[in-house]
Formats: sequence, C-alpha cells, structure tokens
Amino acid sequence: TLKGTDIAVGAQDCATEAKGAYTGEIAASMIAALGCKYVILGHSERRQYYGETSATLNRKMEQAYANSLTPIYCVGENLEEREAGRHFDVVKAQIEEVVFNLTAEQFADLVIAYEPVWAIGTGKTATAEQAQEIHAYIREVLRSKFGAAADECPILYGGSCKPSNAQEIFAKADVDGGLIGGAALKAEDFLAIGK
Repeated sequence: TLKGTDIAVGAQDCATEAKGAYTGEIAASMIAALGCKYVILGHSERRQYYGETSATLNRKMEQAYANSLTPIYCVGENLEEREAGRHFDVVKAQIEEVVFNLTAEQFADLVIAYEPVWAIGTGKTATAEQAQEIHAYIREVLRSKFGAAADECPILYGGSCKPSNAQEIFAKADVDGGLIGGAALKAEDFLAIGK
C-alpha cells in the first residue's frame, strides 16, 4: 500500500544473528523482506529491560547494514545521570562504542535519535534549549570522527514530544525531527506534531 509514497516503514528492533534457532527474534533480513527501510536500535527500553550493551548493538548494526536497513540509533541518559551532570559523558560513550565502528559509507546512512530517558512516559520534557545543547554536542562528537559528514546526519529528538512543544524543539538548529512514541498513539496529536 505504501509503495511509491513518501511514507517509509521501520521496525522497533532486529536480531543480532542472521539466522538460526532464536525463537521470538526477528532477523534483519525478514524486516527487509517486508519492505521496511528503517530499524530502531539501542532504544532505552531495550537497553534497560533486555540488557542490551554496545557489543549487542554493534552486532545488530552489522545485521541492519547487511540487509540495507537504515538504523535509527538511540542515545540518551537517565534521570540519575542527568542530575549528576554526566549526560554528555553517557551520550559520548554510546556514540563512540557503536557509531565510531561504522565505515564512512555506513555513517552516511544513519539516523541518530536522542532520547532523554528521564522524559519518556513521564510527561517531563527537555526544554528546547536543553534539546539543542545536547544535539549540538552529539553533532560535535560525530564531527570528531566523521568530519563534515556529521552535518548531514539527521539527529531526532525523542522524549515526550507533543503538539504543544514540537514546533519550538524542532525549530532548533541541530534538531532535525522527532522520534515520536506515545503521542503517535493519538492520530490527532501525531498529525499536529507533523504540521
């Protein structure tokens, strides 16, 4: 139904292995065979509830690229890390341990999503200024490895984004869009964010 439209489909995760007896896992090849273009990797809930590490995510990245999927790689800090002033260090490590292993060609087909974990499902939201600050920092970290190509890498904001704050957040120079969660469950809110 979506072929030939501007709408692309993605998956919320993929397996670390190409094939084998891994009941319940979805291989990247299966996701690609369905016509998906994107796969979300490293979402905070996967890291927290399923113990995903950088080693796990490097293997998932390999599977995504081997199957021509564009990874949407999530980074972000929890409330304790934010309050301790460690948010820059946390995000930098998440990038260096996974994204820095990509080739220049792979990096050119990557989307980063910054999710302040403390703002997911809590109703709390980073201010537009906080979003810009961390997005600019992410771009700076990416630039240290990939140079000018970092300016072309989309960096999305994902943390309790809603119609009341989306426009202000998306207007910031280093915020290239949103990774919308809960608000996407209400069509009216989701459409309002997209305006």
